[in-house]
Amino acid sequence: MTPYDFKNPERRRRFRPIPVRMLVPNVITLLAICAGLTSIRLSIEGRMTLAVYAIVFAAALDGIDGRIARLIKGQSKFGAELDSLADFVNFGVAPGLMLYFWQLHELRNAGWIAAMVFAISGGLRLARFNATMDDPNKPPFASNFFTGIPAPAGAITVLLPIYAAFLDLGRWPAAVTAGYTLLIAFLMVSRLPVFSGKTVRMRVPPELVLPVFVGVIFFIALLISYPWHILLAGSALYLLGLPLGWSSYQKQARAYAAAASPAPVGVAPSGPAPTLSPNLPETPHDDRPERLH
Repeated sequence: MTPYDFKNPERRRRFRPIPVRMLVPNVITLLAICAGLTSIRLSIEGRMTLAVYAIVFAAALDGIDGRIARLIKGQSKFGAELDSLADFVNFGVAPGLMLYFWQLHELRNAGWIAAMVFAISGGLRLARFNATMDDPNKPPFASNFFTGIPAPAGAITVLLPIYAAFLDLGRWPAAVTAGYTLLIAFLMVSRLPVFSGKTVRMRVPPELVLPVFVGVIFFIALLISYPWHILLAGSALYLLGLPLGWSSYQKQARAYAAAASPAPVGVAPSGPAPTLSPNLPETPHDDRPERLH
């Protein structure tokens, strides 16, 4: 501490106190990172069931941390960067390593390349999302869509071969699993519009509040009792529904382009034609050149 610090004690106060509401979302994100790292350890030890549970738990935490931050007004740039780091670890690195330790290691270098491409694709997808988040040229309807499969959905769907094996539906050949992994990686970094639903504001009528609670509890009970059935069916339905998102995006893009395009030449604009006021004298035509600026 310098003599100047004693004369100016205010100079030592470099950081302001941080409200607790700013810490809660970050704590949830850190718990998600712990779940993702734990899934890697469990997959190395061969406990694939618990490893998949850890990934699903991380995805659930990722789905609530941002909403809780907006609910309690705890958003911060630090939290956004931490969330991106967590998504890369949990939904890029962890699923790729899980597939490699589970089956892709049978292909040796080819299997490692498939796992590595998936992890890198997750990082690239997150980087593109952060770079285009505040794009001023984005049309208004584009906020309803993701560009490419989001990282959590990619992590859940890429584990579909594991779900099938747990249900005794047959173990896919390692080459097929590697090709499927590369397909999901391609969908993550593609320009495919995927419906997000983040901007949809749903209000539940008072008479349906209790039925909604019962439905959510029933779904959680199904997920706990029949996890592989629910995950397998959900992953398959999600992939089959991707063309619907693309079709909806194209339809809204055509409607937006038609509304923004100018009227064709020779077509009279809608509305009454302008009329000259009879009380104003007609202005004589001036043939003088305009003033130069």
